[in-house]
Amino acid sequence: MLKKGLFLAIILPALAGLSFMAFTTPQDVTPVGNEVKKGIVIADPDHDFGTIKENGGLVSVVFKVTNVSQDDIIVVEVHASCGCTTPQWTKEPIQPGKTGEITATFNPKGRPGPFTKTITATTDKGEKLIMHIRGVVEA
Repeated sequence: MLKKGLFLAIILPALAGLSFMAFTTPQDVTPVGNEVKKGIVIADPDHDFGTIKENGGLVSVVFKVTNVSQDDIIVVEVHASCGCTTPQWTKEPIQPGKTGEITATFNPKGRPGPFTKTITATTDKGEKLIMHIRGVVEA
């Protein structure tokens, strides 16, 4: 009886998840690396600053965003997971085949130790793009 309960509790949900994945279209998938969703690509969505000095000042990374669709795409907003990271981005429409930028600037002052921050961008097509920055702040 215990084996049957274990089977129902573990195997059936796993099979249900696999069947859902079999019917998911590529448009339903969040972009990872160079994977395309609705027409925008981030060349490298993860950046590691390595070890930085707490009193060394702000550090920044520029994420390249390329429009691979047939229509203009506008990045309408960008949010960081905390106030220590400030995003800036290309506000003009990104034409097909052209590249825009999303810059993330991290302030290490008062934040010793490891950090991981998320930057989320939203396009006018409703697409959400996720980028990450990480590193270690040395006091």
